[in-house]
Amino acid sequence: MTPHVEPDPQAGAAVKAADRAHVFHSWSAQGLIDPLAVAGAEGSYFWDYDGNRYLDFTSGLVYTNIGYQHPKVVAAIQEQAGKLATFAPAFAVDVRSEAARLIAERTPGDLDKIFFTNGGAEAVENAVRMARLHTGRTKLLSAYRSYHGATSTAINLTGDPRRWASDTASAGVVHFWAPFLYRSPFYATTEAEESARALQHLEDTIAFEGPATIAAIILETVPGTAGIMTPPPGYLAGVREICDKYGIVFILDEVMAGFGRTGKWFASEHFDVVPDLMTFAKGVNSGYVPLGGVAINAEIAATFDKRPYPGGLTYSGHPLACAAAVATLRVMEDEKVVEHAAHIGENVLGPGLRELAERHPSVGEVRGMGVFWALDLVKNKETREPLVPYNAAGEANAPMAAFGAAAKKNGLWPFINMNRTHAVPACNVSEAEAKEGLAALDAALAVADEHTA
Repeated sequence: MTPHVEPDPQAGAAVKAADRAHVFHSWSAQGLIDPLAVAGAEGSYFWDYDGNRYLDFTSGLVYTNIGYQHPKVVAAIQEQAGKLATFAPAFAVDVRSEAARLIAERTPGDLDKIFFTNGGAEAVENAVRMARLHTGRTKLLSAYRSYHGATSTAINLTGDPRRWASDTASAGVVHFWAPFLYRSPFYATTEAEESARALQHLEDTIAFEGPATIAAIILETVPGTAGIMTPPPGYLAGVREICDKYGIVFILDEVMAGFGRTGKWFASEHFDVVPDLMTFAKGVNSGYVPLGGVAINAEIAATFDKRPYPGGLTYSGHPLACAAAVATLRVMEDEKVVEHAAHIGENVLGPGLRELAERHPSVGEVRGMGVFWALDLVKNKETREPLVPYNAAGEANAPMAAFGAAAKKNGLWPFINMNRTHAVPACNVSEAEAKEGLAALDAALAVADEHTA
């Protein structure tokens, strides 16, 4: 695939100048960043105004599950704009109803009621509000290695350092350690030990916090930005049992892992677990128009049959977003995108990444499934010391910065967080594109290897 526009550095410079003058970027020190000016994108690629093309191994922010500019989804948005571009959420609108129906068909168990939001963080905010109102309790439990969004409660639920600046310890959130055998906080040596000890730790935390005070436990089914740590067998089922034992609402955050990313419609299917509430966003419509939501089980939905739910959003179930969702879900069904993601993970990315780990001293562990993978980069495979310190910045982060620069030089746009690089291409990435990405990673990892001991 080649860029659909001729290189135009002057136009790119104008875009960057306007950006620098007026756009305030998230998660950034504004004077220290230099955003790439993007001229276009299609499928698994995007390109800049200088004509440089990049294979996107980030899927945007892990949301372009069917790639950029899929013609059927673009056409559906255009058609909906001509028919009914917007309408208030209190009305029944055909495309909104159809989007909810198609999502409910794919969610596990009786998660058949859909509350629409504009994105994942708002989905989390509303899910925990529902849990608190349903139980009459206030406290929330979440894992340290997690990300749940940047709104008020969602950022407090988040376990990574992005929480620190906004954490007032007043949101009623308690954090606990979820399982992660490679860097086990429980001194476990097997997955079975890690699962059992993590569950005991969770139940101990509940006991000391007071079971009758806890409204919900929220977990990313497979933690995303925090490192794609697939939970060991039995863990999520154990959390389900603990929640049932104490009357706690179990919330699974599938914002990143959902809609084909792990090779199933939802990651919970891998573990045969049905939560009480499930949050979603991102891949529901490949991010073409902002959309998220909460899938609600029958018991919690019944809480609000005669009692108003005290929450709402101006753009809840926006027709353009719902049209994009309907088209995306139909494309995924027709083109067997979920099955393809499973195939790519099992036969291309998984084996390819493990082969890289065998050859590169900087790769400590490979984790993932489907098109949802992480490479844990280390200074030393024996000690498992991370290639850069936790939350490193500036000079301390130089090895990862050098790795990222090498990947981009080889035409790969990498997803980097702390000492990890994630391989998270579109769910419909071709075998050839996946292998192209592996080759670029191979070359970039040679740079990371220079910083090993």
